[in-house]
Order: sequence, then structure tokens, then C-alpha cells
Amino acid sequence: MHNRLFSSFCVDGFREWSRNRHLDDDTVSGSSWITENNVQHSLSQTAKTTRKPYCGYKQQTLSKREQAEQESLLAAIQWPKPPSRKIAFVQSTDPARSDFMIVKPSGFFKVGDQLEVLVRMKDFQGKLKQYGGDYLQARIHSPLLKAGATGRIVDCRNGLYKVFFTLLWPGEVKVSVSLVHPSEAIQVLLRLREERPDRVYFKSSFKSGRYSETTECNVCLPGDLPVCNFTDLYTGEPWFCYKPRKLSCASRINHAKGGYQKGLLTQEESLFFQSDVNIKRPILSSGPDSVIVKPKAFTESSNTDRAEDPTVSPSGYYYEDEWRSRTHWIHHFNKSDDITKCLQGKVIHLFGDSTIRQWFEYLTAFVPDLVEFNLGSPKNVGPFMSVDLKHNILLKFRCHGPPIRFSTVFSSELRYIANELNGIVGGRNTVIAITIWSHFSTFPVEVYIRRLRNIRRSIIQLLDRSPKTLIVIRTANVQELGPEVSLFNSDWYSFQLDSVMRKMFSGIAVHFVDAWEMSLAHYLPHNLHPKEVIVKNQIDAFLSYVCPLQT
Repeated sequence: MHNRLFSSFCVDGFREWSRNRHLDDDTVSGSSWITENNVQHSLSQTAKTTRKPYCGYKQQTLSKREQAEQESLLAAIQWPKPPSRKIAFVQSTDPARSDFMIVKPSGFFKVGDQLEVLVRMKDFQGKLKQYGGDYLQARIHSPLLKAGATGRIVDCRNGLYKVFFTLLWPGEVKVSVSLVHPSEAIQVLLRLREERPDRVYFKSSFKSGRYSETTECNVCLPGDLPVCNFTDLYTGEPWFCYKPRKLSCASRINHAKGGYQKGLLTQEESLFFQSDVNIKRPILSSGPDSVIVKPKAFTESSNTDRAEDPTVSPSGYYYEDEWRSRTHWIHHFNKSDDITKCLQGKVIHLFGDSTIRQWFEYLTAFVPDLVEFNLGSPKNVGPFMSVDLKHNILLKFRCHGPPIRFSTVFSSELRYIANELNGIVGGRNTVIAITIWSHFSTFPVEVYIRRLRNIRRSIIQLLDRSPKTLIVIRTANVQELGPEVSLFNSDWYSFQLDSVMRKMFSGIAVHFVDAWEMSLAHYLPHNLHPKEVIVKNQIDAFLSYVCPLQT
């Protein structure tokens, strides 16, 4: 797994921090851990929140198993809430006044050891926060080695957070912690997700002869105006457009992003979303911010690499700008000939959004014999296809079905991944990679769960009829955030969806490329579309499943 927040027994923050100067000599006292009952009580309070029904979406027909899974998934991503709905800005989390400290910073560390960090949150008045729910990101890194890895974050729900890192390379290792959003901002994001799923809107054009009309579309539409029902007959995925005044619903010719709603926040709420104040701001250390790590002795077992457990955290790390997975051997495909040799005789289907279109673009540009066949598709939208006739390689990209915020997609090219999978024969020369997350961040999570449930069903059926088919899931990734982007595509939204996706696809014969950790652990600035060095590492991880190293 990756940079995750865990509800857990936590050390009493004040006792722990007051012993700040003595932590090199002491171990954490067991008596200062929160009791189990207290933790359960705080969790049950959180779970009581009522979720607004969204366009009857909660009334979808689910089997008992599906209903139980959905409730379990929603419970798993419940987020701690402030004690009051109305928190003044000066009482919200201030990353500049907050700090962290390394437990035993001058201790003896070797590769494979755990490093523990305590983070203490304060408000803009310098007062200690008394509750949790802040969204943090953390990593360790060695800039000269171009090495990095993510940490596991535990919310103590009292203003204190613990971060655990596995030390995976020798040398000086620096700790970085940042506040992505204060807990007060998360409550705004939650409200928007439940109450304003229309904050991104879509449109379709309808045409007959020279006459055309454009109307608004979405997963559901408010009001009593007549609508065109474009709900998919096979998957049941809902989609509607307001009916044009003069044209029939059958005359729809395309789908496009309409735009983003403005004025979503109150003046007070907008203070929680300030670029240089409380969005992705560093939290500094109150003492040393690095440790020295010694190499592991050759006689010791090397259990830090290729662990059997697929949920190992972190799932990998960078060293000399190359991603080293801890769950499978990665071969670095530095020559185009190596990729050609790996993909010879194969059909590769890439399904999803623009972050997997990057894979299509990278492979087509890097492999000389892989030539794009011009299908006349709109730029950046697709579908796209590249062919290597000499080595019998076919590479295809197709975007997922609505909601999708692409410029203009022809109606005839609007396809759902589940239906596309049902049309694939499969076999040992068929490779499928899927990513689906970013375009669902503005909707209640049930919308996303439904989509994944349909895709999962089709994957299971495909693997049942063609077990040798290789299927890879590319996870979400972190991105650059500002005040506006945060309301539509925050890392917190992506983090929640990614948590759901990993749970829903665990225990199925699919592989993961952990784009989340690969974007968070790297030294480059966060970007919705990661730079080529990161995409190259994603491709290496992907191709290492297609052509595993013989060990």
C-alpha cells in the first residue's frame, strides 16, 4: 500500500512531545497509548454522519453482498471530523507553526530499520490542535542519490500524527512532511462531494442536417425538464442529457466537458484554501531532519526487497532515479530493442484517462518500429493505435466512458471499459492496462464503486475464459494543487478513490503499478501528468509484469 492514514492506538501527544529532549534514551511508554474503548468511541461518532442521497443513486439495486461491500468501503474511508462544524480560520491548522521531530535522531540505523517521526499540529494562534483529520503527505529522500520513498501516516486524532518509514538505502536520509489540506478544508471537500456533484458539468451536441443544439449532461440532472436517458444497457451506468427542444435524443453526436462551477465556497471557507498558506505546505522539523543509515551486513537476510506480501508499505523506492519495487523484480527497459523483444507478437490495450494515454505516447515515441496509425481521432482524446508490423505488435488506447472531462469525444467512441473487456478474446498475447480515477473525484464515492464493480466483473469473466491474459491496474497519482484545482481534483479525493480501488481489486489476479508512490516519492514537483522520468519508471514496472525476469 502507499502513503495511508490509519486510525490506530496513538501515543498521547503532549506526554510524548514533552519528552522530546530525552527520546534518544527512552522508549515510548506503553501506558501513554490511547485505550481501545476511546478509539472505538471516536470512530463510532464519525460513522454516524448521514450521507445525502444523490439523484436516487443510493437506491440502485444491489445484491446483499454488493451492499455489504459498499458499506464496508465507505466505512473504510470515513474521515475524522472536527468537534464543531464551524471552526474559525485562526483555529485551523497552520503548517508554518506546526512541526515534526524524529524519534531518536542520533540513534544507530541500518537498512531495513523503521524510522519513526512525530508531527505536532498547531493553529494560527500557535495553540496545539486537539483533534485530527489533517491530510498529510510524507517521504524520506537522499537528493544526491536520487533516492526516495513514502511513509505511513497514523492520525492520533488529538493533533498529533506518527509517521513510519522503512529505511531502504544507506547514507544520509532526509525527512519531509507536508500539509496537503487542514482538517477544516477536508470538511469543505466532503460537503462539496456530497452536495455539489454538479460542480463539473458536461455537454453534448445534437445535430440533424444543418440544425444543431447543445444541452447539459451529467450522471443525473436536477429539475423537471425532459431528459435523454443514455444509461448503458449492459452495465447500467447512468448518463443523462437535457432533451434538445427540436431534435431527438438519437441525434447526439458528441460529448464534452462543459466547465467548472464558480462561487462554491463561502468567504470563510475560502480561507482554508490558500496556496502559500495551507495547501501543500511544508512542515519543518523542530530538531534534526535527517538520519545516517548504515548498510546492511551481507550475512543478514535481505527481506526489504521482493517481500511476498503485496500490501507491503512502502511498495517500492527510488534509487538513482530508478524505481525498485519491493513486491516484484523490475527490469529497466533502457533500450527500445528490449521493449520490442518484450512486446513482440502482443496486443496491448490501454484503457482510461490521460495519465495512461501517457504510456501510449511514451511507447510510441521511444520504440522506432512502433508507428502511430492515424485514425483521424481528436488530439489528446483518441482512440489511438500504433502498429509494429515487423514484430507484430499492436498498441491501442481508448478513454473510459463518461464522466470524462475531455474536450470532445464522438458519441460513437464513448465506450465503457467493462463493455470493451467483454469484447476481448484474451490469451497469453493479450495485455490490458487500466486506470480510472481522476474524472470521478467530483462525485459521491458510490458512483466510483459502481464503475469499478462493473469493470471488476468483466475482468473476472475475462480471466475465467482466458486465464493467461495479463491485466495491470495503474493507480492514481498526486498532482499540483491550487485553491481552484483542490475543489475538483484534490489529492485527498484521489487518495480516497485509490483506497477504494485497491480494496476492490485485492485478491483478484491483476497486477498494480503504484503510480501514487512513484509520484509522491520522487523529487520532481507534483504533476497530474508526471514527467517522463516517472512515466519511464511506470512503464518499466508495467513491462516487468509482461516479461518477468527469470530468477
